[in-house]
Amino acid sequence: MAQKNPKGGGMSTTKHIDNNDMFLKRALEKLLSEKDIKKSQYQQVKRACETALASLTKDPQPTNISTINDTYFLPFELACASNHSRMVDTSLDCLQKLLLNGHLIGNIIDPTDETKLLIDRMVSVICACFRGIQTEEKVELQIIKICLTIMTSQTIEIHQRSVLQIVKTCFNIYLTSRSKINEATAQGCLSQILNGIFSKMEQKMSLVKERKQNKNINVTVNDYDEEQILIKEILEELVEKIVYDEATQERTNSSLSTNDIIEDTQSTPEEINSEILQNDRDSQSIDESSSIGKNMSHSLSADELSADNHFKNAYYVFRALCKLSDRDIKDKGNTDPKTNLDLKSRIFSLRLIMQILQTSGPIFRTSEDFLQIIKTNLCVSLSRNGVSSIPELFEMALFNFVELLDKFKAHLKIQIEVLFREIFLTILETSTSSFRHKWLVIQTLTKICADAQIIVDLFINYDCSMRSGNVFERLVIVLSRAAQGRQAEELGCSSTEEHNLRMKGLECLVSILKCMVDWSKDLYVNPHLQSNLGPDTKPLNENGYDHDSNRSSSGYVGSGIRRTDSSTSINSSQSSENINDFELIRQRKELFEKGIDLFNQNPKKGLEFLIDKNLLNNEPEDIAQLFHSYQDLLDKTVIGVCLGEEDKRHKQIMYAYIDQLDFTQMEFLAALRKFLAGFRLPGEAQKIDRLMEKFAGRFFECNPNLQIFASADAAYVLAYSVIMLTTDLHSINVKKKMTKEQYIKMNRGINESRDLPEEFLSKIYDEIKNEEIKLKVTTTTKRGIKDNIINDKQRELLFNIQMKDVELIARDLMANAGTVGDEFTIAKHLEHVRPMFQKAWSPCLAAFSVNLQDSDHIDLTNLCLTGISYAIRIACIFHMELERNAFIQALSRFTLLTATSHVMEIKAKNVECLKILISVAQTDGNYLDEAWYDILKCISQLELAQLFGVNVNKARMSVSNQHHHHHHHQLNIPTNSTSMTFSLPFDNFFHTEKGQLNKRLQSAQGQIQETSSQSIIVSVDRIFSGSARLDGDAIVAFVRSLCHVSMDELYSNPPRMFSLLKVVEISYYNMGRIRLQWSRIWEIVGEHFNKAACHPLQDVSFFAVDSLRQLSMKFLEKGEFPNFRFQKEFLKPFEIIMKKNSSSTIRDMVVRCITHFVDAQAKNIRSGWKNIFSVFQMAATDTDVQIVELAFQTCTIVVGVVFDRYFASVLDSFQDAVKCLSEFACNISFPDTSMEAIRLIRQCAKYVAEKPQIFREHAGEDLINVSEEDRIWVKGWFPILFELSCIISRCKLDVRTRALTVMFEIMKNYGEGFTQHWWIELFNVVFRIFDNMKLPDTQAEKIEWMTTTCNHALYAIVDVFTQYYDVIPESVVEDLYSQLKWCINQNNEQLAKSGTNCLENFVIACGQHFTQNIWEKFCTCILEVFRSTLPEMLLTWRPESESSGMLTINETAMFERTDSSFDYTAVESASSQHNRMIRGGSLSSVNSTTSDQQELNSNTRHSERTKTNSDLLQFQILSIKCIVQIEIIQTIDNIIFYPSTSKKEDLQYISIAHALANTSVGQENLTYITYSDDIHNDYGMYSYMSFDHLMLLVDCLIESHMFARTFNSNNEQRNLLWKAGYRGKAKPNLLTQETNSIACAFRILFRLYSDQKHFNSNDLLKRRILKLTRDCFEYYLTLQSENHRDAWTSVFILLLTKLLKLNEEQFKYYSIEIYSLISEIVVFDLKPELRYILREFLLRIGRSFIINSDLMKSIS
Repeated sequence: MAQKNPKGGGMSTTKHIDNNDMFLKRALEKLLSEKDIKKSQYQQVKRACETALASLTKDPQPTNISTINDTYFLPFELACASNHSRMVDTSLDCLQKLLLNGHLIGNIIDPTDETKLLIDRMVSVICACFRGIQTEEKVELQIIKICLTIMTSQTIEIHQRSVLQIVKTCFNIYLTSRSKINEATAQGCLSQILNGIFSKMEQKMSLVKERKQNKNINVTVNDYDEEQILIKEILEELVEKIVYDEATQERTNSSLSTNDIIEDTQSTPEEINSEILQNDRDSQSIDESSSIGKNMSHSLSADELSADNHFKNAYYVFRALCKLSDRDIKDKGNTDPKTNLDLKSRIFSLRLIMQILQTSGPIFRTSEDFLQIIKTNLCVSLSRNGVSSIPELFEMALFNFVELLDKFKAHLKIQIEVLFREIFLTILETSTSSFRHKWLVIQTLTKICADAQIIVDLFINYDCSMRSGNVFERLVIVLSRAAQGRQAEELGCSSTEEHNLRMKGLECLVSILKCMVDWSKDLYVNPHLQSNLGPDTKPLNENGYDHDSNRSSSGYVGSGIRRTDSSTSINSSQSSENINDFELIRQRKELFEKGIDLFNQNPKKGLEFLIDKNLLNNEPEDIAQLFHSYQDLLDKTVIGVCLGEEDKRHKQIMYAYIDQLDFTQMEFLAALRKFLAGFRLPGEAQKIDRLMEKFAGRFFECNPNLQIFASADAAYVLAYSVIMLTTDLHSINVKKKMTKEQYIKMNRGINESRDLPEEFLSKIYDEIKNEEIKLKVTTTTKRGIKDNIINDKQRELLFNIQMKDVELIARDLMANAGTVGDEFTIAKHLEHVRPMFQKAWSPCLAAFSVNLQDSDHIDLTNLCLTGISYAIRIACIFHMELERNAFIQALSRFTLLTATSHVMEIKAKNVECLKILISVAQTDGNYLDEAWYDILKCISQLELAQLFGVNVNKARMSVSNQHHHHHHHQLNIPTNSTSMTFSLPFDNFFHTEKGQLNKRLQSAQGQIQETSSQSIIVSVDRIFSGSARLDGDAIVAFVRSLCHVSMDELYSNPPRMFSLLKVVEISYYNMGRIRLQWSRIWEIVGEHFNKAACHPLQDVSFFAVDSLRQLSMKFLEKGEFPNFRFQKEFLKPFEIIMKKNSSSTIRDMVVRCITHFVDAQAKNIRSGWKNIFSVFQMAATDTDVQIVELAFQTCTIVVGVVFDRYFASVLDSFQDAVKCLSEFACNISFPDTSMEAIRLIRQCAKYVAEKPQIFREHAGEDLINVSEEDRIWVKGWFPILFELSCIISRCKLDVRTRALTVMFEIMKNYGEGFTQHWWIELFNVVFRIFDNMKLPDTQAEKIEWMTTTCNHALYAIVDVFTQYYDVIPESVVEDLYSQLKWCINQNNEQLAKSGTNCLENFVIACGQHFTQNIWEKFCTCILEVFRSTLPEMLLTWRPESESSGMLTINETAMFERTDSSFDYTAVESASSQHNRMIRGGSLSSVNSTTSDQQELNSNTRHSERTKTNSDLLQFQILSIKCIVQIEIIQTIDNIIFYPSTSKKEDLQYISIAHALANTSVGQENLTYITYSDDIHNDYGMYSYMSFDHLMLLVDCLIESHMFARTFNSNNEQRNLLWKAGYRGKAKPNLLTQETNSIACAFRILFRLYSDQKHFNSNDLLKRRILKLTRDCFEYYLTLQSENHRDAWTSVFILLLTKLLKLNEEQFKYYSIEIYSLISEIVVFDLKPELRYILREFLLRIGRSFIINSDLMKSIS
């Protein structure tokens, strides 16, 4: 290679002077020898040649560079400009040789223009030789050769202008050359030139980059900053220079001919500056002058300048080609690239761009400059060419799109989405596109779908992005439609075209699924590469190599998928991306899309949905922003409706919507168009008025300096008039259009009484007339209008119309994309496949199913089956049950082996389906789970079909022999069991005519024999033998499905045992598994044997039971370690058989087997005891004497012998043993056995008490969370007591009485060791005895229960409480109160009395230990009992004829019936007292029991009984309630004052009365009263109860008293009840309740009044006593009956005596108030005792007040 002249000359060194002279001399001589050179127009060329030749001869070694150039280059320059073909050819040839051999470099300054190099002048001269289509072919070829020489030379460096000239010239030669050879040569030359340009750029830039990196390591920060400042200064100088150069170049190129297709593309200063700043390439400059390079040689090295030059060469060439690909086509009607140069230019430029993209290196792919060109130029060009109806142009656009997607997707997220979604998928979807277009798109998609990285990237960047469309989902749906033939249907394609489209669609779908499989293959576990006989080992992939070093679940870095990205981590923040983030975004996106759809239907519901799901803030600004941001998804009419509503909320949204628009420096009409582009204006004038008013305000706000409008009002009026003008000019309903003059006239005076400029209004009118205000097109909604397309020409027309909208949308989106920096994520996670498949599986399944159903083409079938196998693999890997089952069921269905299919219809594709199904079973067995059922079902049917194939041959032989054997008209059915089993389902095939039968058999036999081939049989066998290699979960699922299929066979008609035998086989194959796995298998297999053992056919049953017996004995002989449960699993089938088999023979055999196990293997049995006792428990319920006796004898041995010897082994099953004994006790057919069973239970209790340590040390799996102290309760005491309670609840009287006795005997004997929480659980069990009464039963049984068991249990419970009250928790006491309330409320007199007695006994015995809380619960209990047992029906009862008029009265109405004038506000009711105590914190609220009266009312309304029975039942209930009221009153008295205390007090007061009878009138008798103190003792509970508790009881007593008074005063009601037979012959009354309740209340009040502890409450007590006393006297005065008054005698004796015991002051207080009432009483005929007390009372009044009177007189 020639070396450069050290002085910078244009020629090589002297060593090559001879060659140089030879080239020059020959060329000059050849030019002079040209005959036309003598012509006048060539004289200048001639003189130049002669001068150069003479100079060359004279001075062979010239030294002056300028002379050389002027002398030697000038002849060639003039010759090239002469337009003489031969001279031009000679000149170019000589120059080419000089350049090729390195003799001419051209790196010196051009003498004619110092701003350029000589090589630039040479290039200009060479390129000027091409003069368009008139250029000679040989000249064209020479131009191509010399251009290629220059561009490929290693020594020549040219700048951007010259490079563009060369590229332009070659490009034009390709376009215009008439020679095909030259055209092809130009194409090849351009290809080599571009390769050279970009490869050199990559090499130079990489080298400089490397050196910079190495250099920067040693450069300090300060040096770096200084360097940055210096480089920026140089760059600024370069910018100014390049702008000047490009401006001059534009003027120079203005004279190019029309044939020059490529024009020099220049940059504005702003462009260059922005590019430089974005690139931040400090070493690069955009300069074309070598002099500038010299000036900055001190700062930039030669390598850096060279690299910068090569970078700019590539940059400008690439930009020129991108712009060229988007140039307009002038002749749009000519679609032939050969004749339409514009079209040919675009196609060729796209081809060259594709070449650049294909060979692009890392510098190109990461440079912001090139990426900016791609975004702003190339993508826009593709959006235009991608909608072209010209197939060649469309195809090139597709090719370039593929390259962008493959190599630049990380930088073109939005652009790729636009091209993919809006153009290419739309073309594939729409019915207006041609078959060629669809075919090109689907071919392109085939390439895209083959790249797993691209497919996954598409999904996570678009389908998992809130701001992007669902590209992947739509892609799959469109491909599915194509694969199903829908695209072909719309196009009306031929069958071949339809088949091809289907094939390509299926190929794409299969490729997508294959990508998913490849992406997630590291998660796949091959069952053939693992073993189940040891611990699970880590499986390898199918190729036997571990991928963990390549790809993990946290990211994909393997080499299995082609990676073309320049960096493995374009976004470093995604190196540890979280798969959950994408999934959350996808889910939110689905919700968002749902909300958008809902909004388009109902805006209110849609917004509420988005706000509720936290997808939108409930602020007007956010809602308005939603309308702006999602105009492509939202219905613009609905947006208009929302913005036009007049309520405050929608106005705020409208204001925010308009405020978010920026109309700054916009013309009025443009702003109005922008405003109205986003929504459809509503039709109502008021709504339009509001919108225009706000628009005008916003426009005026954005343009405050606009002088055309005086105010916003003028803009508002004008906006409204523009809307009217649009409607007028463009509405078809308006016939007479508005003229411009009318419009101007209409707008006069709107600008604050002044006119707007007429030119302004005229311009608006013209613009509206030419283009109406339209909605902004944001998406293509028309997919196809098949019915309206009648021919290809119309289709093309509609396609062009639709594509115009598509292009507008795409260009708009591309323009917006440049301002959005949405980062692209490179997928790495394996888990991305799961959501992808969730979106893809349904369309894929539809496509595969349709083709398998409709087509018999084997290639289509194979594609579908491959896709299904991939889909099953994906669904299996990610455990997607629904999807997996859907594909497997589809596959099994297409085998035609299912029960509903016709075997005679089996074809080759069905056999292929069967093979794939078997293959899936072998390769994906670890993941199939319940899908095994469909596979094994097909295998079962396959065996049936194989046997059918054997029978087919027999059938054919029989049919063919029918001519010779006439004794049958149909095929004989063999009678052996095997043939009976398998021939019946196909009998219909043999009952047809001979010809039809032969035809059907011949068509089916081949395929059926194929299913019986050795390969299929072996494959099926491998499924069962390979089950040993399945993992633990998979084998369980396999066994479960096999047993399911076996059950189907066993219960088919006739039964089959194929799968049952396979169950036995796999049991053998898997016997070597670890016990944990084998136990799970046996759980299913044992259950299957259970069902088989219950089969109605004896052979099946005996086979199952015999297998179980032998297996169980073997396992029992091995024994079992503690805490294992394998025996339990193996013996469980006996339990199930015993439960489900009703045959007494089988049940007896099971019991004998179990008895044999106990006798022979008792010492080895551990967990199996549970099954043994369970079998005996079921035997205990039998009615067969032998079964029951044999089982009970064995149980007796176990309790008596085994418990004594091996109690620790049986301890786990101790409660099962007790449960078993309980069942024996409950068998009513064997009473002796029942009593003996209870005895054995008591013996079990003895074992528990004697061996507590064994229970504490036992730590079974059910006792893990149980403390050692509680284990004896959980495993010992509780089961015993619980089962005894069950016996009590279930058995007859004698048995349950015995059980009740034993249960409370155990509690009393061993209760001292029970803890508090034991007692809680224990009484939960004990109270279950009473639950029996809450169940519906016969009345006789209820009465028996109440009078026997309940009564007995109640006293026994209280007895236990009394004995162990100190350790029983308070919560149990509350439960006791509830239970006593329940007993008292029962309509049973004995049980109610027992309840009150028990309550009394319990409180008296334990009251001194009560806490305040327990006392509160007691008072609440008394209150609720009073309420629930109040016989309110006495006041409301009517005969049935009057029942319709009966009303339920409330408490107030009840009291109003009395004739007394009692002041109810003075006496606080019990309920108000209770509420007051709750507010004071002294009582807690307790839910009261529902009264039985309500139950009675509902029952009487519901039932229809006779009058007599109904009345008797009601009267009986009322009588019981009356008795209970008296009992409760007496209970209160006994509890507070101790039993018999009150009676003694009454007798004492009567004796006082008798003593008073014997005294004279004048004698003071206070001594009798004063010294006869009240009988007070410490046994009552008075001293333990608080004041509030006692007052609550007083209120309860007063309420009971008032009810009795009300009833006793209602003579009408009493007579009605008397006549009806209530209470026999005597008229009913409640005198005892009336007097006892008030007497008890007085005792409590006076006791409190006299108690110094309650001195602070004396005022309250004094008022209560006084008012109650007055009320009693007033009531007494109203009584008419002598007997009624006599009943009050004891009350008044008590009251008066209590008053007489008061001191003087207290006595005078009360006597003043009641003196008048006392005076009235004396008129009645009173009892003597009362008269004496009354006399003493009056005498004391006299003494007290007379003394006081005398004192007053003496004072006065």
